[in-house]
Formats: sequence, C-alpha cells, structure tokens
Amino acid sequence: MPCLLAAMFGTGVVLAAPHAVAAAPAPSLADCNAETHARVLVPAPTAALPATAHWLDATRLQWPQRDGTGRFRLYHSRDGHIVASPGRRVLGADGALALRRASAPLPPALASRFAFVAPGAVLEIATADRARLAALHAGQLVLVEEDAKGRIRAATRVQAAGALDDLHAAAESLTDLGATPGSDGTTLRLWAPTAQRVAACLHADGRAGAHTLLPLTADAATGAWSYRHTANLSGQYYTYLVDVLVPGTGLVRNRVTDPYSVSLTTDSRRSYIADLDAAALKPAGWDATPRPAPLAAQTDMVIYELHVRDFSRDDASVPAARRGKYLAFTESGSDGMRHLRGLAAAGLTDVHLLPVFDLATVPEHGCTAPRVPEAASDSGAQQAAVMADAARDCFNWGYDPYHFNAPEGSYASDAADGAARIREFRAMVQALHRAGLRVGMDVVYNHMTKSGQHPQSVLDRIVPGYYHRLDANGAVERSTCCDNTATEHRMMAKLMVDSAELWVRHYRIDSFRFDLMGHQPRAAMEQLQARVDAAAGRHVQLIGEGWNFGEVANGARFVQAAQGALNGSGIGTFSDRARDAIRGGGPADKGEALFTQGYVNGLGYAPNAQAKAQNAIAAMRTGTGTSDSGTTAAATSPAVAQGAADALTHHADLVRAGLAGTLRDYVITDRTGATKPLSALDYKGQPAGYASQPGEVVNYVENHDNQTLFDINVFKLPRDTSSAERARVQVLALALNAFSQGVAYFHAGGELLRSKSLDRNSFDSGDWFNRIDWTGQEQHFGTGLPPHDDNGADWALMRPLLADAALRPTPVDIAFTRDAFRDLLRLRASSSLFRLRSAADVQQRLHFANTGPAQNPVVIAGHLDGRGYPGARFDEVLYLVNVSPEAQTLSLPEQRGKAYRLHPVHRTEAAADTRPRQSARYDARRGRFTVPPRTAVVFVVEP
Repeated sequence: MPCLLAAMFGTGVVLAAPHAVAAAPAPSLADCNAETHARVLVPAPTAALPATAHWLDATRLQWPQRDGTGRFRLYHSRDGHIVASPGRRVLGADGALALRRASAPLPPALASRFAFVAPGAVLEIATADRARLAALHAGQLVLVEEDAKGRIRAATRVQAAGALDDLHAAAESLTDLGATPGSDGTTLRLWAPTAQRVAACLHADGRAGAHTLLPLTADAATGAWSYRHTANLSGQYYTYLVDVLVPGTGLVRNRVTDPYSVSLTTDSRRSYIADLDAAALKPAGWDATPRPAPLAAQTDMVIYELHVRDFSRDDASVPAARRGKYLAFTESGSDGMRHLRGLAAAGLTDVHLLPVFDLATVPEHGCTAPRVPEAASDSGAQQAAVMADAARDCFNWGYDPYHFNAPEGSYASDAADGAARIREFRAMVQALHRAGLRVGMDVVYNHMTKSGQHPQSVLDRIVPGYYHRLDANGAVERSTCCDNTATEHRMMAKLMVDSAELWVRHYRIDSFRFDLMGHQPRAAMEQLQARVDAAAGRHVQLIGEGWNFGEVANGARFVQAAQGALNGSGIGTFSDRARDAIRGGGPADKGEALFTQGYVNGLGYAPNAQAKAQNAIAAMRTGTGTSDSGTTAAATSPAVAQGAADALTHHADLVRAGLAGTLRDYVITDRTGATKPLSALDYKGQPAGYASQPGEVVNYVENHDNQTLFDINVFKLPRDTSSAERARVQVLALALNAFSQGVAYFHAGGELLRSKSLDRNSFDSGDWFNRIDWTGQEQHFGTGLPPHDDNGADWALMRPLLADAALRPTPVDIAFTRDAFRDLLRLRASSSLFRLRSAADVQQRLHFANTGPAQNPVVIAGHLDGRGYPGARFDEVLYLVNVSPEAQTLSLPEQRGKAYRLHPVHRTEAAADTRPRQSARYDARRGRFTVPPRTAVVFVVEP
C-alpha cells in the first residue's frame, strides 16, 4: 500500500520495474475523426517530476540549489519510461549523457537572460554529444545527481526553452508556418521540435470526415515538420496528429488545430486552408477602398474602445441576422454607424475593437440568449438569469485567446464556413474605413485560455512546456489570470510578431492595443513594431497595458514593455496617474472605499455622506468635535480641513501631471510651492511622471475594465446631486482627458452616460449588463444588481443606489453629454496644441497657472503657447476646468491685456454646453476669468 500511494502522489516509486514497450501504432484516418482530442499511445509509469532545472542553451544547464559533490547525468528515454527514485538507481532509461561542471563563467547575454534562475550548479554537455540533443528532446530527459555508487541523490526534469531556442534558431526565419496554398501546390508546416511523428488530416469541408492522411517530415535544423502537396488545397480543412511525450501522461497522439490557423470551422475544431489574397475572400471593393490617411503623430490618436457584439446587439435599426456580427458595421444607415460617423466628423480617429481573434469561451453555434425577467431595479433576479446561462450565452469580452491569427467565428454569419469570417471581418474594416475611422485591434498575446492537455490548449499540446512561462518547479505561471505565455522565448515571440503582421497585411489593421503588455519583452515589441510598419508601408501605432506585476515585475526576467521601461520606443502605455486622481480611489476598491472621492466628484469641496462621516470621526479624534457634532466638527477642525485641502491639491497636481502627458522630466510647481519634475511627484509611492515622450502615454478615465465612469460617480458624488449635474461631472472627466497631452482613449458609451448597473467586471456578464443604446433614450442604470461573483460582497451598498430613481439620467442628460463630448473632440482637433509632438514642446509650450500653496484647487488652468507652432491655429490657448458646483473667479495677472475670446466651438449656437457662452467671462484689464460651475472652457487668442 505505501508503494501504491507513492506512485499516485509522484515520488517516482513504482510497483514494478518498467517493461518493454511496443512500438506506437501509425496514425490513421480513425485518429483524424476520433471524438477525443488525445490518445495515449504509451502511458507514463509515474507522475511527472518537477522541472527545477533550466536549459540555458543547447549544451548548458543550471540546477538551482544543487551544488553537491556527486556526479551529474542526463538520462534519456524515447518512450518516457524513466523512473528516478531517491536512494535508488535510475530505471527505464535508454542511456545517459555525462555532465561536467562549467569551466568558465556564462556569457553576459546568457547570464542576463537567465538571471531569474536561482544560483546552483551550471553543467555542460560534451560538444561531441551536441548532435544527439535535438533527437533526445523528443523523448524524456531527467537530470540526476548520483553518489559514487550510482544512487540518486536528486532528480528533476529540465525546462527546455533555452535549448530549443538555441538548437532551432533557424526556425525564426521561417516565413510559411501554417498552410500556404498556391497554384503550384500547398505547403503545410508546423513547428514541433519535440514531436516524434506528425501527420495532417485533410477534410473536404468543415463537417465531413477526413479523406486523406498526409505524413509530415521533420527538418532537424528548424524543428519544423512539413508536407508539400501538389494541389491547391484552398477551401479545405485540416488538423494535425502530433505524437509527443507529455510529462506524467506518456507518449500521446494529440489531435490539434494549427496555431497559425487563418480561419477555422465551428468552435475551432478544424483549421481552414486559405489564400488570403484570393478574390473570393474579399468583400466587393476591398482592394479599391482607401484607408484613412496616416496620422502625423501618435498624439493625434483619439481612440474609441468598442466591443463588436455591444455595437449592434441591441440596435433595432440593424437587421436581426446582423446584430452582434461583423456585418452590422456595413449597415451605414444604422443608429450605431450614424453615431460613429458623428464622432469621426468631430475628431475621433480610431475605433479599437475588443478581441476579435478566435476566442475560446463563446459557443460559435447554438449560443443562448437568456430570458431576463422584468424585476425591480435592485433585484438579484436579472443577474441570476444572466449567470445561469453565462457559459452558453453569446457574450464574452474575449480575453481568452484560442487562435491568434483567425477571426472569431461567433461574429460571422456562418461560423462553419472558414471563408465567411475572413470576408466579413474585412467588410467590417472596410465599412469603418469608409466612415473615416481607422481600425485598431485589442490583442492578447500574454496568455492562452488553457495549457497542458486541455482540448483548447493549442500550443502546449504541440510543444509541451515551451510556449508558456513556467515557475521554479515547472508549473505554468498564471499571474495574468490565465495561462501565461513566454514571449521571451524565440518562437512564442515569433508567433506574436507574425500574427500582428498578418492582421496588418491582410486586414489593414491600423493600430494595436496590447493586453497586459508589461508581461512581454520590450525587445519583442520593438521587433513587432518594425515588422508591422514594414507590412503596412506606414507607421502602425502600438499602445498597451504597461502594468508591472507578477513573475516578470521590475524586470525580473527581461526588460519589460511596461510603464517607465519603454522610454524612447514610441510605444504607449496606459497611465493610471490622472485616471485615479480624476475618478478617486483605485480600480480594485471594494466596500466603503468605493465612495472615496476624486478630483471631479467632490474631493474636499462637495463631500458625500461617507466623507462627511469620516471627517466627523477625524474631528472627534483631534478633540475638536463632540459625539453629536456631526459634520460641523469636521468643518471647523483645522486638522481635518488641512487634510482635505492637502488631498485635493495633491489630486490637482496629479491631474496636471496627466495634462502634461505624464512626462518624467516635465517641471511643475507642486502644491507646496516646490519646483520639481513629475518623476519626483508621488503617485502611491511611484513617480507620477514616467514617460519620455507624450506619444508614450495613453490617457483615459474609463474603459471596459472596472465600473463605468457614470457608475463610479454614483458611489462618489453626493447622493443629492441632480441627474443634470451628474452629466456635467461626466463631461468634466472627459474634458480633462481630451485636454491631456498624449493619446486620448475613450470607452464606447461614455458619452452616453453608459451604465452597467454598477458591475465592476462585466467580462462575462452577458448582453444585459453590457448594453448600449445609440438612440440615447436609455443608459441602463438600475437594471438589477450586477452579477454576484464580482459584486455580491457590495450588494448591500448597491441596493439603495440602484433603487433611487433620481440617480437615473433622462434622455436630455444623455443628449447633453453626447453633444458636449463631440464638442470636446472638436476642441482637441482644432489645434495641434492639444496634441504636442515632443516632450520639449510640452515643456516649452504648456504652462500651468494657479498652482502652489495659494492656488484655488478646484480650477485647473492650462496655458498653451501656439506662436510659431505648426497646426496651432491660435497664438494662445487657455483652458480652464472648474470642478466646483459653484462659479469661480481666477486672477491670472500674466494674462492681463490679451485679446482672449471664447474658442469658436463655444461661440457657435450649436454648442452643447451653453454655460461658457452665457456665463464665462474674461476681464482683460485685470486678467480675471470667471468660470461657470462644473464647466470646462477654452479661451483663445487668434492670429
């Protein structure tokens, strides 16, 4: 019994010695058509050992925390029958390679690449054995330290990426991975350096069984397997049979799709063979439709983040069959397309689509539409109905990649037809280009949906242990929420770069947004930038989430594509500095922290009930209040008042930092009167300024993540704030974003006061909590408690808010916000001063007045000098943002005597916000400006 338990729990002990293994059967058509995704040909005798050692290159290994006096050997077995139990001899091996300790220090580049590996023995394989290594990696390899009698002191598997990258470096130059059809034949090529055998199954269509089995041949130099067919196989489908050793499972025949699939059949069961240049895969007029002109600078980008299904699922002006689909964008007369054209006319440049590559979690056939009951605005019934169908419904954000190079099938009219999704995706891009909008893709190369032997694990079932980043024991890292990929490995980086190039070359994608880009090396991103620019024949803008966390944090494994590490690259990262200052609190806040106020929603000048209560408690603790003094004590306590003033002025400084492009070297006068660069201004223990150029920063106050701007303000604004005033607060936040130097990024529906009924994470919350009404009649606040999993702990706080009908905006409020947002876009588009090209331009031409200890902290005053600047249009621009619910007057002596007028956008009778025209004033003699309550206003000096 103890031996049986040991075998079950993986110590390497077995009940009997390994026996002779019969040869694995050859693949057949039956394997192609089997319902199972894998067939175990030769089972492993034991569970897998941990993989604590690392291949550094083809011949060197490092074994952390092993530096003993024993001898080291690398045992190998073609069929995976090695048994290595401490205190015993190795059983089941075909042979072993003797290792010696390294005689010289590692080359600096190699030492740097593997600096994250803990110290230990560095071992070398004899040069004479190098020729054998590529073949040995197709079997089981176990590194063992033995005593003088050959008994095992320790044993481990070895993480193989370093060796595979070195042995097969030539694979990086391959240009035809995947299926490449042409008039003279078709090539199938798959990188599978550890496979023992590979065959391809050909299917006539997406439903029929396989009709041909093609044996692929390996190339030792590249590690790729290929087959050259004499016929043009365009329009057919294929899968691969890959015989590969899976640690702890054995020799397995995996039936897999191609990681380089350009299209698929329903639910990604089979890969599609396509010549992407073929006329049949192009919508009418594809080749002749012009793309929008290239942008002069990255700072000219004004981005609108949009989900394909959200765009049209609830748009009654779109034919029912096209709602939620690519082809909805071709309905030029729909409410949604009219809305997008209106934004484009005002100054929007890019629509960024949430993931549209092939994803894993939405059924491409037979997805459900849950029946959501009519229930109270604070009821849990709606979310219960939505979540009961969440795994089967038609909605997901799509951050669950399956095949990077293929369009998602659930957005196509027929997911079973590999051609349809290609053609219809292109039709969507074509329609947006015709509307004057560039098209960006949200791409997710930092993780896969699954790894290991899961049916949706495309990469790991072909080259086990290579494509994913592993921890110290060889388990897949999951810091990104899913199974992390290792873009520091040569062929994973190649897959990412090749994929981005494909989207640019064949789908005319204009820009990319990279999910969790900080988990990718800067070097890989710069390689990608060069490739996509070359493919497009123009610059392709790259932005991404540069968050610094997880196993790669602080450059632990490589120089990251993260905030502060991309200076000089031209690649933009999202900035959380101004976002948090404007909104208040942080994106992960829960409980009472949700009510933490920020710059636009009342911090220090319009306290909500929670702030008043906290101030009262603080006042009592200072001895200036009494138990029944309530908010009066808070108002009269000097310590409390000073704390509130300090918080407000610090937030104002962070807002100015955002307006200055979060530039590390931009110098401001902070709230204390000190003159310092933004890199010395504190943001939660980090430098507020981190970028070297304005194009390297993406400014935003709302995106798909976390609560919408409207919803977060439901928590933070005083409860008695009217719906009309809530709309004005929304516009203030959007204005600060629009006036900021850098890339401007907006969330679809933010200009419509979009609500997700307080949902903090709507990635799988179905259509119900993700709706958009382009007509502006409804914004969906108070449509039920949001899903329990991410919000249930705060339901008690949410119920009274959702039940309060006074918080719900009217169509008039929505129309005001929509039109005011368009005016903001017009303001930004009117002058290059809002889109300065360089850090030197920002430092020279942007100046903040009303700073330091004597400032009026509820007014931001930014002055832009346009004299001699290309595209400036105005000699001077002064923007004033008053977040207070009361009018403010600001004296700026340096502006005295100038010929300021309201910006032309404000002067027109069509301006959405009438307050600037009616109430904003400039007294030239005194240099005094009056700014109406909760208003953003721009004054200009015209040439």
